[in-house]
Amino acid sequence: MNLDFSPEDVAFRDEVRTFIAENYPAELRAKQDSGAPLTKEDQMVWHKILSKKGWVAPHWAKEWGGTGWSITQRYIWSEENARADTLPVLAFGVTMLGPVLIRYGSEEQKKRFLPRILSAEDWWCQGYSEPGAGSDLASLSTRAERVREADGREYYIVNGQKTWTSHAQHADWGFFLVRTDPTAKPQAGVTFLLIDMKTPGIEVHGIKLISGDHTVNNTFLTNVKVPVENRVYEENQGWTCGKALLQFERSGIAGVARSKRALQRLREIAAEERADDGGVLINDPFFRRKISEVEIELSALEITELRTLSAESKGEGPGPQSSILKVKGTEIQQRLQELTLEAAGYYGTPFFKGFGGNLNVGPDHAKFAAASYFGGRAASIYGGSNEIQRNITAKTVLGL
Repeated sequence: MNLDFSPEDVAFRDEVRTFIAENYPAELRAKQDSGAPLTKEDQMVWHKILSKKGWVAPHWAKEWGGTGWSITQRYIWSEENARADTLPVLAFGVTMLGPVLIRYGSEEQKKRFLPRILSAEDWWCQGYSEPGAGSDLASLSTRAERVREADGREYYIVNGQKTWTSHAQHADWGFFLVRTDPTAKPQAGVTFLLIDMKTPGIEVHGIKLISGDHTVNNTFLTNVKVPVENRVYEENQGWTCGKALLQFERSGIAGVARSKRALQRLREIAAEERADDGGVLINDPFFRRKISEVEIELSALEITELRTLSAESKGEGPGPQSSILKVKGTEIQQRLQELTLEAAGYYGTPFFKGFGGNLNVGPDHAKFAAASYFGGRAASIYGGSNEIQRNITAKTVLGL
């Protein structure tokens, strides 16, 4: 693809940059800058602004609410949002479920759910992982039995437990993989269900992370009644939907544009912090080499992402490149978090309550360096662990 911006693309970039500058909420920016906890409403406000503008789902088909932008315009959009450090839209609906519904959902499901995803009326969560089925997702054991009631309506009765259910405490709906045929081979007996999180029998219990955040949960389902019309695609063929959704998720996890912003921020921090010799850290040859190594890897990853976007412009979904993007993208994110914490040095220790420190000690960039570092350890696990992604790449790309 040609990355030389045309005059039209430059004008589009200026339009995007101006729109973000004029419309991104100052209150939200202040909370982000201070590191204050974000409420559910905080995390939805930018999404709703973009929804009114019609810019919330650039990668969707235009007939279902997409923008109709070119690949270059989508690239510019991603870059400008990263540059402005805006909050991402609600990814479980827009980035993951939406494209799956567009490809595999019924017309009724598209008309019912897609507009509410765009408007943020529905917050979605993902019910994939289980205590005994994480990276080996095909071994999931949550059961769904199909029953017919006296009025003739059919339901699935779901029983089981899901874990690491991100933002389930906020969710209105969830998309779940459940086992509907225990006699079939694992991948062949799985069904993809859309479940109202207010249905009786659903309990959500929070899991507090080492970073101090509450983003993930244990979700228990006991005799949860799900109408058969909430099934996406065919019964026992949900693995097809599940795989497609994971490919969209993995491509999004790569976060190339935001890693570029994090790299820029790391350079700014290193230009302020002092090295052992009394000079600024950015002039330390060993630290400067570490930054350069990350920058080289990030540049290579960006080319892979652009190839993926180019393939999507031809109507091809994300393929095995999504696994490559996921592995390298998360490794780069973790390396940037590690180097940021290294640059913060002992100013990062007040994060640990046991040290009795005060978060107001030291520069602002050091306050949450440790929290970001520890929280980021999960990136190489969620969306399919990096070890599994390497196996997928070896099989589908290298033919091993």
